[in-house]
Amino acid sequence: MRFFEFQRDARGETRRLLLAFGLTVVLLLVAVNAALALAWGLSWGFWVPGGLHFPRHFFAVNTGVTLLFVLGGWWVETSRLADGGGVRLAEQMGARPARPSGDLDEQRFCNIVDEMAISSGLKRPQAMVVARDQGINAFAAGWDEDDAVVAVTQGALEHLTREELQGLVAHEFSHIGEGDTRLNMRLVGMVFGLEMLFRMGQALFEPDTRDRRMAAALIGLAIMAAGWLGWLAGHALQAAVSRQREYLADARAVQWTRSRDGLGGVLRKVLSQRREGVVPRQAGSMVQHMLLVANEGSGAAEHWLDSHPPLALRIRRIYGRDMGPLPLQREDGPLAQPAGPPPVPAGDGGPGWTLG
Repeated sequence: MRFFEFQRDARGETRRLLLAFGLTVVLLLVAVNAALALAWGLSWGFWVPGGLHFPRHFFAVNTGVTLLFVLGGWWVETSRLADGGGVRLAEQMGARPARPSGDLDEQRFCNIVDEMAISSGLKRPQAMVVARDQGINAFAAGWDEDDAVVAVTQGALEHLTREELQGLVAHEFSHIGEGDTRLNMRLVGMVFGLEMLFRMGQALFEPDTRDRRMAAALIGLAIMAAGWLGWLAGHALQAAVSRQREYLADARAVQWTRSRDGLGGVLRKVLSQRREGVVPRQAGSMVQHMLLVANEGSGAAEHWLDSHPPLALRIRRIYGRDMGPLPLQREDGPLAQPAGPPPVPAGDGGPGWTLG
């Protein structure tokens, strides 16, 4: 796996997608002004003698109100997510602190977290377990290293070998080190702001008000149309950014563990679980982007909104070829120890360096 090349590609694609997100907001402002201008013309301006005239500061007010809803919604949602940090978010997902003194599998997990903190140079995050989830999954949460959390499911503890669990933890450490959890929360806030614009138009368009004027209905419909298109574009860009960060975290995990069979084995066992009918737990859009694996859309259009790349494609990028599922049996014992922490490459070996 050419993980240095994949990391550069993923970071570059993320920057382009974030620029596209900003461009989406600009196009949304243009769409709102155009839609409101059309609504004004249909309700009043086209029928007044002397040509179409707009009220004073018409476009400036439209732009200001739109930005107020989008940026205000972003601020409100990100402020709400910031309350409590990673531990609170993990607890909302059903996670609890790991108990290394009472469970051998959880002790193995905590040991791996300690080792990966040394190897990556990051602060040790809080180790947590989603004890009621038998699927193989994990997530990282927190705004920065100081309140970061790495949580794994009970299914991951029971079905993964030590090497595979190490690859899974390395993947989540990458999300913390690269600032992906913070980026995801900010993108969630921006999409929430775009949704607020749609809801404002919906309130104006509601037909249950007695003294409903046609002008208000047309304006509401125009804002609804522009807001919905903006929300859809923003949600698709949010998912595209998340997919690139998953590629980056996969490459980082292989780099830090120096083993493609670690994370690769995890994904192949997830593939095996899916063929047996075990699917990831349903999660809200906020947390969906933080999981190791998430549900994939079945249609071509739904893939635009998938927060993760297809599982088979991630496996192919790790191994360089298609690989089938692995059986869920774990060969090593719960406390099997490696010779030491996974080595970390001293520097960037260049895009031509290939593992294995």
